[in-house]
Amino acid sequence: MAETILIIDDHEPMLRLISKLLESDGYSILTAQSGDEGIDLFHQTAPDLVILDVMMPGMDGWEVCRRLRKTSFVPIIFLTALGSENDIVTGLTGGADDYLTKPIRKDELRARVAATLRRARMPHEQTDVLRFANGDLIINQTEQKVFAYGKEVLLSPIEYNLLVFLAERAGRIVATQLLSDTIWGSGASVGSQGVKWYIWSLRQKIEADSQEPRFILTERGKGYRFSPQ
Repeated sequence: MAETILIIDDHEPMLRLISKLLESDGYSILTAQSGDEGIDLFHQTAPDLVILDVMMPGMDGWEVCRRLRKTSFVPIIFLTALGSENDIVTGLTGGADDYLTKPIRKDELRARVAATLRRARMPHEQTDVLRFANGDLIINQTEQKVFAYGKEVLLSPIEYNLLVFLAERAGRIVATQLLSDTIWGSGASVGSQGVKWYIWSLRQKIEADSQEPRFILTERGKGYRFSPQ
């Protein structure tokens, strides 16, 4: 059965271009030209992936992403003309799994879509509940839920996979390149800065004080270490 991709973009020629491109790869395509329409269609159809523009009249892409992340782990790729570092940080830390800028590069978009869907299909080791620091941080791998200081925190699929990968190697330094290759795939171009953004986002969500992290520690020049204490 073909995987379904929902494209939300107010620019009709862009919708047609992306739709034709991804349909040629065998995906089933749905389109919406506003944030409200996109959210309604999302809840009606439960797509496997969302491709989302930022600058739309009414509800913008940032708000659409935020609302989808309240209820779903569906992979989200921002595809937008906004390409500053701040925009990319906002997108990635706001819950997106990837961020691409317009004008689109057809082969790159197809590769990113395929890689994002492949990661979403990957099975997790869902056999246990990981508890750290007397329960201040709990990772329920069966239900893919995370609780920090007694409250559930909503993580994107990338954030969740990154946290589990580090937590399962608690006490060990994990090289930045290993994180990039494992979580995003060896062909991805996320780079050390992209990993850094996701670590920053994770700290905002699971640490009591993100400026003085307790769980995810930076090993300068080497990578990151998860401290179980």
